[in-house]
Amino acid sequence: MLQSKPKSNSNPNGFSSSFGTHWVSPVESDDGLSLLRWALHHSSVVGLDAEWKPVRSPNPASSFPPVSILQIACRVSDPQLSPDSAGTGKGSLVFLLDLQSIPLPSIWEMLRDMFVSPNVLKLGFKFKQDLIYLSSTFRSNGCDLGFEKVEPFLDVTSMYHYLHNRGKKLPKDTKSLAAVCEEVLGVSLSKELQCSDWSCRPLTEAQKSYAAADAYCLLEIFTIFQRRFSNEGTFPYKVTESNSSNATLGLKQILEKSDICENILRHKFCEASDMIKSIDCGNHPRDQTVVGSTSFRTTFLLDDSLSKIIRKYGERILLKESDRNPRISKRKGKRRSSLSSNCYKCKENDSAWQGPPPWDSSLDGDGCPKFLCDVMVEGLAKHLRCVGIDAATPSSKRPEPRLLLEQARKEKRVLLTRDAKLLKHQYLISNQVYQVKNLLKNDQLLEVIETFQLRISEDMLMSRCTKCNGRFIQKPLTTEEAIAAGKGFQVIPQCLYDRNIEFWQCTDCNQLYWEGTQYHNAVEKFINVCKLNE
Repeated sequence: MLQSKPKSNSNPNGFSSSFGTHWVSPVESDDGLSLLRWALHHSSVVGLDAEWKPVRSPNPASSFPPVSILQIACRVSDPQLSPDSAGTGKGSLVFLLDLQSIPLPSIWEMLRDMFVSPNVLKLGFKFKQDLIYLSSTFRSNGCDLGFEKVEPFLDVTSMYHYLHNRGKKLPKDTKSLAAVCEEVLGVSLSKELQCSDWSCRPLTEAQKSYAAADAYCLLEIFTIFQRRFSNEGTFPYKVTESNSSNATLGLKQILEKSDICENILRHKFCEASDMIKSIDCGNHPRDQTVVGSTSFRTTFLLDDSLSKIIRKYGERILLKESDRNPRISKRKGKRRSSLSSNCYKCKENDSAWQGPPPWDSSLDGDGCPKFLCDVMVEGLAKHLRCVGIDAATPSSKRPEPRLLLEQARKEKRVLLTRDAKLLKHQYLISNQVYQVKNLLKNDQLLEVIETFQLRISEDMLMSRCTKCNGRFIQKPLTTEEAIAAGKGFQVIPQCLYDRNIEFWQCTDCNQLYWEGTQYHNAVEKFINVCKLNE
C-alpha cells in the first residue's frame, strides 16, 4: 500500500551519463560501423558483452551457439567532442553489432586488435564464455583464427569483491551483475530478457534497451571504482545517502523505457555522419587512424590512473585449445523415482492449467490465491505482491525441484516458473505447477491474473510488503514511532519529519513504508496494467 525508501536513486559520483546507442547493421546504414571504428580509436576503456539464442536442450556433440549481438560500450576521450558532453571531452557510446548481418571477416581484425591492445582496458562480466562463443562464431564464418585472448581485461565483479573485502579471498558465490549494479549504482538491472530469442529480427526496442544497459553499466561501475581508487588508493565500497546524486539518470532511463526509438537514448553528440566528417586527424599528431580502415590504433595512451589499475588488478583471458570444442557432459542420468498415489506423469508439452487450484474450497483450501515463484520469475513475485496477492519465493537460493514442489504442496501454493524441465519431472503434483509463457513482468502479471481468474481491486494495490511478502501492522505509526522503529536498519528522510504522514510496518521483516511519490506512481502503474479503470 505504501512506498519504501530505496537504497539509492542515483550514482554516488558526479560523472556524466550522456551517451548514444547505435544499432550497427549494414542492412540499415554504414554510419554505425564508421562511428564504431572512430570510437574505438578514441577510447581507453570499453565494456563488452554478447547475446545469443538460448539453447534449451543442447546436443553435447553440437557446436557452440552462434552469437547474435556483440555489445561494445566505449568511454570516448577526445577534446573534439561537443561541449555538451559535460565539458569534459568524455562521453559514452554504446554499439550493438548485429553479427547476423555484418560480414564477420570485415570486422574481425578490428575486434582482434582491440581485444589485445595494451592501450584499451576491456571490462566484462564473466566474459570468457562470451569470448568462447564469439570465437566459435567468427571461425564458422571464414575467420579461421577466431579470438585467442583479451588483454588487459578487468572483471567488474572481481574488482568489486577485491576492494570490498580489502584484498581477502573472493567468496565462492560471486555477485551477479544485477546485484553489483544494485549495490554500486543503486539501479535495478532487469534480467528478464536475458533468455529471449536474440536470433529473431527485428529485435524489439526492449531487447535493444536491455543489451545496451548490460554493456553501459560496466562503464558506470568502473568509473566509480577508478575515481575512488585515484582519490584513496583502495577503498571498501559502500553506497551511502551522503554521496548520492542524479548522475545515473541516463542508465535509469535506458532501464525504465521500453518505447525507445532507434537511438535508445538521445545522445548529446552530433550525428554519426557529421561527427566523422568533422574529424581532423591533423589535430592529433599521434593519431594514425584512417576512418573506414580495418586497422586498429588508439589515439591516446593510458593515463596514470588506468595504468596503475591495470598493473594492480589487470587480468588476461586466454583461450586454450580445449576451449574450441563443447564439453560432453559426463553426468549420469538420475534414477527415476516411482510414482506415488497422488502424483501424475506430466506430458512434455502440457503446460496449460487444468482443474481447481489448491486454495479452492473444493480442495479444503481457504479461497485465498497463493503462489510460489522460482528464481526465473522473481520479478513476477514482486508484481503479484504489489497487487495484493500472496507470492512467496523459495526458502533457499538454488532449491532442488523436489524441494520446490514440496514447499508448494505444504503451503497449498501454485508454483510459477518458466523452466520447462520442471514440467517433465514424474513426481509433479497435480495442479501445483504453471509454466509462465510471457517474458515481461507486466505481461506475466496479466497472464497469471487471467489464467487463475484473480480478482484485483484498487484497495488491494500495495497492500503487501514487496520485500518479503509479509502483511502490514493494523495500526499506522506516527513519524516519531517510525523513526524509533527503523533505528539501526532504515533511515526516514528528514523531509518527511514535518509532514503529517502515516507509516506502516511489515510484521515479518519490519520494513517501513509510507504513501509518497513512489507509492502514487506504483498505484497508477498497476491500475493501468490491471486495467482497473475499464
